[in-house]
Amino acid sequence: MGYPLWNQLEQLKSSTWVDLTHTFDETIPCFSEFERAKVSTLFNVADDGFYVQNWNIVSQYGTHIDAPIHFVEHKRYLHELDLKELALPLVVLNFSQEVAKNADFILTRKHVEQWETAHGKIEPGTFVALRSDWSKRWPDIEQFENRDSNGNLHLPGWGLDALQYLLEERHVKSIGHETFDTDASIDVAKNGDIVGERYILSQDTFQVELLTHLDLLPTRGAIIYTISPKPKDAPGFPVRAFAIKP
Repeated sequence: MGYPLWNQLEQLKSSTWVDLTHTFDETIPCFSEFERAKVSTLFNVADDGFYVQNWNIVSQYGTHIDAPIHFVEHKRYLHELDLKELALPLVVLNFSQEVAKNADFILTRKHVEQWETAHGKIEPGTFVALRSDWSKRWPDIEQFENRDSNGNLHLPGWGLDALQYLLEERHVKSIGHETFDTDASIDVAKNGDIVGERYILSQDTFQVELLTHLDLLPTRGAIIYTISPKPKDAPGFPVRAFAIKP
C-alpha cells in the first residue's frame, strides 16, 4: 500500500496487543463510597427489534482515567485532555514480589532509584505503571479489598517521594496502577487524605487506575493507549486501556 500510516498500522497489528482493562459489571470491586453499577435492559431484539441497555455508573468505575479536576479545582476536565497525551511510551516497574511479601508495600524514591540502577534511567514523557499483580485478585471483592479484622483495607501504592521524583526529576507524563488508589491504604489511613493522588493530579496530568495484565508487558518498549468517551466536564471515566508491545 502507498499510504505510510496504513503501512504503520499493519506493522503495529503484527505486534502483540495486550488488553489492560477489566471487564466491568454490577459485581466488581469498587471504591467503598461508590455504588456499583446498575444495569437494566430497555429494549431487546426479540420484542423490539434492537437491544439497548441503561447503565448507571460513577465516573471512576472499573479501569478508569482520572482527570486533573478529580482532585484539584480549576484543573482540566477529561474532555480537555489532548489525544496525544493518551498514547505514551510505557515503562513498567515490577514490584510484584515485594507486594507478595507485604500487602502494605509503599513504593519510595529509593525503590525507584534502585530500579534505575538495574534497568536504566526512566525516560521523560513516559507513562510509568506500577506492577503489583494486585489485579490477579480481581474480581474477588474480599481478596481485592484485603480488609483486616477491623475492616481496614491493605493495598499497596505509590509513596509521595517516588511520585515527586518521577514527575519533577524524571519528567514522566503519567502513572498508573492496579489498585483503587494511588496511595497505599496505610498511607491513606495515616494521612487522612490521598496525598499522592492529589499531588499527581495537581500537576495537571492524568492517571489510570485498576489496570490489569501488566505482567504481560516488558519493562520498556511498549506503548499504552488510554481510550475513553468524551463527556463534558467529567472528572474521569471508564477506559479501554491497552498496550502494544514488540
